[in-house]
Amino acid sequence: MSNLKPAAGSVQKAGKTIGRGQGSGKGGTATRGHKGAKSRSGYSRKIGFEGGQQPLQRRVPKFGFTNINRKEYRGVNLDILQELVDKGVLKDTVTLTDLINNRLAGKNDLVKILGGGELKASLKISVHKFTASAKKAIEAAGGEAINL
Repeated sequence: MSNLKPAAGSVQKAGKTIGRGQGSGKGGTATRGHKGAKSRSGYSRKIGFEGGQQPLQRRVPKFGFTNINRKEYRGVNLDILQELVDKGVLKDTVTLTDLINNRLAGKNDLVKILGGGELKASLKISVHKFTASAKKAIEAAGGEAINL
């Protein structure tokens, strides 16, 4: 009986009771100090707010241009395709689903075959785009480059 205590975590200390009159010792300003934005209800600091000083994102000059119509392509080099052929993962045709299954591209990605590395296998590759050097290397190896 002398060493009984509640289960760990079952008893939690009540939070500080504030704003319940002067007699509580925590009335009046309710521990928020006097005046200012932090003393008001509903206050939340805006991201990047620097106490009225001009924020960094407004002090730094802006330049450049972002084209909203730009298409981003996921690049796949020829040497990666050759590695997959050597491992026996790819046979004679390479489609978008093969690249997705081997995690070389996502299902919503546009794919471009790049001319990096060397391709020895004769592959029939069908993706969105090819670089000129990649197309030349594929055809030199006896393969075919088909645009989707």
